[in-house]
Amino acid sequence: MSKKINWGIIGCGNVTEVKSGPAYQKVEGFELKAVMRRNRKELIDYAERHGVEKYYTDADLLINDDEIDAIYIATPPDSHLEYAIKVAKAGKPCCIEKPMAPSYEECIEITRAFESEKVPLFVAYYRRSLPRFLKVKEWIDQKCIGEVRHINWNYSCPPKEIDLLGTYNWRTDAKIAKAGYFDDLASHGLDLFNYYFGTVRTANGISANQLGLYTAKDVVTGSWIYESGIIGSGSWNFGSYHYEDEVQIIGSKGTIRFSVFKNNAIELDSETKQEKVFIEHPEHIQFYHVKDMKKELIDRNFLHPSTGSSATHTAWVMDQILK
Repeated sequence: MSKKINWGIIGCGNVTEVKSGPAYQKVEGFELKAVMRRNRKELIDYAERHGVEKYYTDADLLINDDEIDAIYIATPPDSHLEYAIKVAKAGKPCCIEKPMAPSYEECIEITRAFESEKVPLFVAYYRRSLPRFLKVKEWIDQKCIGEVRHINWNYSCPPKEIDLLGTYNWRTDAKIAKAGYFDDLASHGLDLFNYYFGTVRTANGISANQLGLYTAKDVVTGSWIYESGIIGSGSWNFGSYHYEDEVQIIGSKGTIRFSVFKNNAIELDSETKQEKVFIEHPEHIQFYHVKDMKKELIDRNFLHPSTGSSATHTAWVMDQILK
């Protein structure tokens, strides 16, 4: 790639307002040059507010625009496969919003398409690039808690108002996300754990719909084991009376505690060291993820931690838990 890459976004919805979109403008060497959305009024409003030069209501026109070098797909996951195949055939680097696709099989199809064209593919599991979670990785790699034995994540939250009201929400539509918020939220943590501990050998779980508010699952439990022998377990309940988000990594000489979503302190408690560190997230939470793409595509001295291959493995783990 050249020293400047013009990006186009397909699906400039809420996730691109603050979390991701501005990062493509603020990372040196990147420019957000075009956006696509089917609702023309909302499309023009977005382009004007964010200072984007070009805008389309047809994704094909954006994908095949000769001035656009790379594409960020930020639509709901049921459309990722269709758009991704077109981007791969156009020979343009791509970043896909997570989850990568509604199924493991579609993730494989997407990844193979980009591998066949020899085109870079990234997935927006941005926690792999955030300083807060890299500090946890540093503690693990430095064996601050000795040999890791077990990781456990408990996540629970009350039902969302949109679901209590019966308003349609694609995130809880089983046709798009069969496990609802598990697909949307748990994928972040499970992918992060894979980054820390590597390939999962086997995984299984139990899932159900207890509340009957929507068609997708609303409670999931899972367990898995990594090739290294480390055991993992988790529970996710989206109909609880209170909010909880705690990860505990247990080692032979100590523990590490942190939250996947709450921006609170990370804690190390070992035989030789006690440390509590607060690392604030950037204003645009995908900034370091986008910056890492620049380091691979332009600087060429870095391999991005979140790729189609790594995201496909995360999809496989989730698929096994839901079986």
